Amino acid sequence: MGLCLSKNQGDEEDSNQHVEFAAGNVSLITTKEGWDQKLSEASKDGKIVIANFSATWCGPCRMISPFYSELSEKYPSLMFLVVDVDELTDFSSSWDIKATPTFFFLRDGQQIDKLVGANKPELQKKITAVLDSAVHCQK
Repeated sequence: MGLCLSKNQGDEEDSNQHVEFAAGNVSLITTKEGWDQKLSEASKDGKIVIANFSATWCGPCRMISPFYSELSEKYPSLMFLVVDVDELTDFSSSWDIKATPTFFFLRDGQQIDKLVGANKPELQKKITAVLDSAVHCQK
């Protein structure tokens, strides 16, 4: 399982190789207001949110990004968000992000699950589990 703990100083030129984190049905969150708006929209629509706290310099984040985008297209009943921890530093800190990528699963703005690291099978498993729980909650 891959994860990044901190940014290597001296990798500044690496930021020029911007990875497309917000592909597919993934929404890039660039402000706290944007976050609040998406969470409000998800609550109104009864959608579970998967928030990927990521970084452009993080190799495992770049590795799992295309898979995350594929999942966003495969599961349109979920809302997929990505937050760049370097762009929203204070906001990311408020979520106690210790490593990237970190995925939060939220229902009505409340955390229902969490995954740290770029573990594709575990991410798929947790998505299946939250979808199953959503079906049971609606019955």
